[in-house]
Amino acid sequence: MKNTEVKKKKKWPKVLLAIFIIIAILAGFIAYNASKNMKVMNRTLDKGMETISEYAKLTPVDAGEYEKIKMYGVLKFDVSQYDIEDIGNLSVMKVNMGFMQMVSYIITPFKKDMPMLSMDFMYILGNRKAYAEFYDFTPDTTASEYAEVLESIKKFEDSYADLEDVSTDPAWYDDYTTIALHKAAKRKNDDRVEQMFNDAIRCYMETANDLPLLSDDEKAQKKALTQEYCDNLVEKGGVSTDVFKKALGNETTKDFFDKVLFGTEKY
Repeated sequence: MKNTEVKKKKKWPKVLLAIFIIIAILAGFIAYNASKNMKVMNRTLDKGMETISEYAKLTPVDAGEYEKIKMYGVLKFDVSQYDIEDIGNLSVMKVNMGFMQMVSYIITPFKKDMPMLSMDFMYILGNRKAYAEFYDFTPDTTASEYAEVLESIKKFEDSYADLEDVSTDPAWYDDYTTIALHKAAKRKNDDRVEQMFNDAIRCYMETANDLPLLSDDEKAQKKALTQEYCDNLVEKGGVSTDVFKKALGNETTKDFFDKVLFGTEKY
């Protein structure tokens, strides 16, 4: 009986060593992929910023306390904010979660009657998810001038029909979106994913360039519609919003949304 117990005790160190080796290999695999994905994501983001700068002056805005957001001790968001001349607010949020890297890129217009552009590009090991959504914060989406804006954006949408569609759960904010692309790809498609990111921005900026500035009354109306969406987002929630609400609370989440993510307080 004693010999059997001794043998079991001797086996444990080998089992633990094997577990540690597996964990080390897994950690190395994740770190290697994270490093590669961050390079691709940052390259894509840099190109996107260059694209905007071709069309309008891009001025950094101090995001204050929200420049670095920490959740649960390990989840860290790097947040940047900009003013796009004659258009409105741009917020850029990056996060590296090890197994997944993500950039959230939101253009919220206040000075021209454009839809809001919200993009989430996720790099999950060797897989990619690319979301580009256009939100209609305008009094009349059927107005001829705005209909032309949507028609221009739809040409961009058609250009990426070859990429795999990703199904998403229905949500209350679907009523705001006339155009939404939810695509999936692989690492081998990184150039195509990068192209989609930058084409969305280029299409947006080219379309905005052709539009006149809104009057003061029109700006106020557009801001009110945008603020209504932001308020509902905090109240009703969403996939990403719920993460912020749980970690930061409703009041801080709303403050972050109004000051930085959508910038309604600054316009």
